[in-house]
Amino acid sequence: MVCLSLGWAACNAPSNPNPGSSLQQNEQQVGASPVSLPTGASITPMAAPGATFQSLNPGLPNRPDFIAGQAVATALSPDGRTLLVLTSGYNRNNGPDGVVIPSESNEYVFIFDAVADPPAQRQVIQVPNTFDGLTWTPTGDAFLVSGGPDDNIHIYRQQNGAWAESLPAIALGHSQGLGLQVGPQSAGVAVAANGTRAVVANFENDSITVVDLNAHSVVSEVGLRPGKGVAGGEFPLWVAIRGSDKAYVSSTRDRQVVVVDLSTMQVTNRIAVRGQPNRMILNRSQTRLFVSNGNSDSVSVIDTTTEGVVEEISTTAPRGLFPNDRGWKGSNPNSLALSPDEGTLYVTNGGTNSVAVVRLGGVSGASDSGQADTDGDRPSQAVGLIPTGWYPNSVSVSPNGNRLFVVNGKSLPGPDAGACRDTLSTDPNDLIACRSRNLYVLQNEKAGLLSLPVPTGRELAQLTRQVGVNNHFVDRRDPYGEQVMAFLRNRIHHVIYIIKENRTYDQVLGDLEIGNGDPTQSLFPEAIAPNHHALARQFVTLDAFFDSGEVSGVGWNWTTAARTTDIIEKTQFINYAGRGVTYDWEGTNRNINVGLETLAERMKVQPLTPPDPDLLPGAIDDAAPEAPGDTAEAEYLWDAALRRGLSVRNYGCFGDLALYTLPEDHPAWPQIVPNAHELGIRQFFPTKPALQNITDLYFRGYDQKNADYYNFKEWEREFDEFDASGDLPALEFVRFPHDHFGAFGTSAHYRVNTPMKQMADNDYAIGLLVEKIAQSRFAQDTLIFIIEDDAQDGPDHVDAHRSIAYVVGPYVRQGTVVSRPYNTVSMIRTIEEVLGLEPMGLTDGLAEPMTDVFEATPTPRPWGYTAIYPEPLMDTDLPRPATLPLTAQGFGNPAAWPLQDAAYWERAAAGQDFSQEDKVDSAAFNRILWRGLKGDHVPYPADRGGPDPSSNQDSLPSK
Repeated sequence: MVCLSLGWAACNAPSNPNPGSSLQQNEQQVGASPVSLPTGASITPMAAPGATFQSLNPGLPNRPDFIAGQAVATALSPDGRTLLVLTSGYNRNNGPDGVVIPSESNEYVFIFDAVADPPAQRQVIQVPNTFDGLTWTPTGDAFLVSGGPDDNIHIYRQQNGAWAESLPAIALGHSQGLGLQVGPQSAGVAVAANGTRAVVANFENDSITVVDLNAHSVVSEVGLRPGKGVAGGEFPLWVAIRGSDKAYVSSTRDRQVVVVDLSTMQVTNRIAVRGQPNRMILNRSQTRLFVSNGNSDSVSVIDTTTEGVVEEISTTAPRGLFPNDRGWKGSNPNSLALSPDEGTLYVTNGGTNSVAVVRLGGVSGASDSGQADTDGDRPSQAVGLIPTGWYPNSVSVSPNGNRLFVVNGKSLPGPDAGACRDTLSTDPNDLIACRSRNLYVLQNEKAGLLSLPVPTGRELAQLTRQVGVNNHFVDRRDPYGEQVMAFLRNRIHHVIYIIKENRTYDQVLGDLEIGNGDPTQSLFPEAIAPNHHALARQFVTLDAFFDSGEVSGVGWNWTTAARTTDIIEKTQFINYAGRGVTYDWEGTNRNINVGLETLAERMKVQPLTPPDPDLLPGAIDDAAPEAPGDTAEAEYLWDAALRRGLSVRNYGCFGDLALYTLPEDHPAWPQIVPNAHELGIRQFFPTKPALQNITDLYFRGYDQKNADYYNFKEWEREFDEFDASGDLPALEFVRFPHDHFGAFGTSAHYRVNTPMKQMADNDYAIGLLVEKIAQSRFAQDTLIFIIEDDAQDGPDHVDAHRSIAYVVGPYVRQGTVVSRPYNTVSMIRTIEEVLGLEPMGLTDGLAEPMTDVFEATPTPRPWGYTAIYPEPLMDTDLPRPATLPLTAQGFGNPAAWPLQDAAYWERAAAGQDFSQEDKVDSAAFNRILWRGLKGDHVPYPADRGGPDPSSNQDSLPSK
């Protein structure tokens, strides 16, 4: 069953007519050759000799083929005989009637016999909700699981030869979390050595709760914030306990380990460590605390006597394989395990799909007696790497030290046959058919358990090199590509980076006569999106472009930072499943704008901000990736450009969206007007410190009630000034979000109130911007890059990650189809190369730019562009051009395209939340879009081709 957890998740989907052959095919893919990821890296989880991989099938009675996703933690019993695997993720299932089945929509504890080879699954326990917390009692007679948003702790003991929860879960007593509309979230849990007390990290309450396990009740809650407006103790994730009287708590936001005396229930120390500390373990004698730092690619080693950091260990790679002299980050270490002799530390690197083998030196290792060996001066260092599945989250070691157990959280989703987890349709039968598919991208990403003998010597060396190849640590110098980029760097002085929302390739370009599109899945053909089609024809059709992120939560970080952090990967799945935490990935934490440093600044902008001076003080974003080197500074593409001394302008990216959701008669609601700058009505509120002074505050950003056309007009207002002065910024970010859709009927302004009109509005804005550049003095030294932040909202016959992308301007090939697999990271690397920017981290630093898109000719071919006015906009209040160059092929035929009115869409969308990306069920929208645009006579697509972007073009219907 490896294909569901490692390869193309659709191989066992109910709609697959022959799952057996797909399973065999994908087993061959995983076992015989690397599997490419949409991030540009590859995985080879079965590379280690003797390795086995097991999918996590909970054995649901009515869903025997269901495989769980998002395995996050492992825990080996004190006697080493029982292995626990915990999931914390999406894992939602709907029944044939389209209704969520509670018994099939839980999280899971998988219980394995760890002595068996491979481990034998003995039992599965369902838990309503979880969030990473999993631990055994010291005697091994019980284990504990944190309940995440349920704000509780579950305790399981042996009963009649099986594990069961004998008492109700222990409630921790929080009615809410800290912040704006935040719920509680119990996270990491540990048990004291005497076995009588447990300590739970309250992730959203910045505290720990001490629980009496015998009395089954709460003893005390200890706040971790220092108070007086000083940051500290926030977003506590994990707990380790020394003896029975001292707890260590990792604070992911504040780069510290908080020390709590359990006898006095007081915070006694705050130990500074590197970025985003997550998991922690103690050695046997409890003299050393090892802390994995997910944002700095390191392990901090703390002396528990002096409570000082004695060593920092890089986990990315052995220096002989990859010196990493520039200090690039992105390997995301997130769990640890010690060998029985405590001479080796194993660390999962989520970002590089590997386990780092770290040889501990004199300061961090242990002698035979278990005491710290301080005589030696040899530093600890990574000596090897072991390949794993996509995004490993936890590792455990057998008691004899001979075997490793590793779980991963993700897999390739494959062709998204239906791409639907809900619908806005008013037809009950359509609603049922949609929900019962269970084929949303986060449902199709699966987890698994990898077990393998501990490799040594030559085997470890070979595996280390394989990880290097998978992540491009091994030199891939491309002289031709370097020449092309150097050529462009001397000629291109401006880049405009347009970021859009959530469309797949087939949805928009499926009907294009060139490229690998499926016309039967085209939802926005040329009549609705004429500029998308014209630009693909005129320049390069990228029919094998993949968005690196699954959903907007990770997508906006991939599109602006070329990577995610571990805390994003830990929280995105549970947020999208409705299992707690807030949307913290675009500069707000707990719905608070942490791009503003003080409470006064925050309340001035957002009057609903809680008046708590200790709520997330300072401009620190828990989710932000760190810059290269030994620094805590955030690193996004604008930071890299500013550090290079380039001018940057931001239009709509990373803003506080909460104000847009206020009632329109609220005094703080920013009024939607076509001339905001003229009237002095502020439209945008940046959430990053670096963006505060380089953002156009009159460009509205993500608000589906607004029109992209007027966002373009605001961009044009500033551009005309730059054009007049000859001083265009080197890098511009432009957000055109209306292809996400929402705000139908009377809630939309300018009567842009149906998906058809909103897509046309988005299309026209792009066309107008390209035309503006083409007709300006900057036409010959400006490149325009256009991307979707993710592709979750539509069907695609190749893969759920495949999307539309464009490169427009001088030196770009014209009339060409490029089927080389490029992705989000490829595009960012290209922008960096063109502008002469230093890479932000491992993924972009080691990626290849999109050289096939360009032609290095001394004189660029002439290019120009005239925007096409999409016909659906004629039925809006947006201005029309004097002449209307329409491309209405087949558009006006009601039999082919039923033009549902605004009242239909408003009625169908009733009760949905379009205030923020993906608050509406993400792929859910597809069924109503299909039905509203194509009608009943065109069946919704169900079956698709395979993962090879070039393998199935001949079999598609003619276009």
